[in-house]
Amino acid sequence: MILTKVRPVHIGEAYSAALKDGRKDGRSGGLAPRTVGHMHRVLKQALSQAVKWELLIRNPADAVDPPKVEWKPVSTYDLTETAQILEALRGKSIFMPSLLAVMCGLRRGEICALRWRNVDLDGAQLSIVESVEQTKAGLRFKSPKSGKGRKVALPQTVVDELRTHRARLAEDLLKLGKRISDDDFVVSHPDGSMVPPIHVSQQWGFAIAKTGLAKLRFHDLRHAHATHLLAMGVHPKVASERLGHSRVGITLDLYSHVIPGMQENAAADLDRAMKAAIRGIEKTIG
Repeated sequence: MILTKVRPVHIGEAYSAALKDGRKDGRSGGLAPRTVGHMHRVLKQALSQAVKWELLIRNPADAVDPPKVEWKPVSTYDLTETAQILEALRGKSIFMPSLLAVMCGLRRGEICALRWRNVDLDGAQLSIVESVEQTKAGLRFKSPKSGKGRKVALPQTVVDELRTHRARLAEDLLKLGKRISDDDFVVSHPDGSMVPPIHVSQQWGFAIAKTGLAKLRFHDLRHAHATHLLAMGVHPKVASERLGHSRVGITLDLYSHVIPGMQENAAADLDRAMKAAIRGIEKTIG
């Protein structure tokens, strides 16, 4: 369609179609309202640029409301449950994907696309430069969801586990007459080939069903990472950077259930600081 002929009704129809049957991962069904909301923001910004360039007189997206997102707290695991999960999965192929999700906040597609050249064990950090998604045509590499890469600092526990994991992979590949290289995937099949994202979810489903813990999605490990950070008082901006959110507002919206406790702690800290300051003034006057 010619840009100047785009009308609000066309945009609204496109949103409705996306909500009804917009999945591109090989499965039927529509996109979530939140995802279509992201589409709306991108389209609105693009059309706004067209107005600035005088390609359009007005922005048709201004007259279209994105789908309403019903807020609900994310389901996740607390620290004790997280520790129990990791111990239950140790020794299984799903252990490393789970560790990277819950300790680093990586998305499933980012984990599957991660290569050793993007992991700096000595510097204790990794770089997220691409992701992989499942489509009807097969696997497709793409940029991270936010549209840009990011660096994630690694806890020492993860560094140690990655060193052990790499050594084990090197041994397995050597048995096949191959040498491990920086181009190899961090999470891979025994022959070094990439593990598809859907396979990670399937492995997770089988494994978590045997633990007796809540049967949440693999993606909820990422939610656990964010919740743990915020509950420990880590600044939302830092949590947002680790998660790869395009805006800190997304982090705050998703994990607002953690914020009330943080505000109470902040109020208590401020109260203690103010009382200390008042006592100092009183001593000076006295």
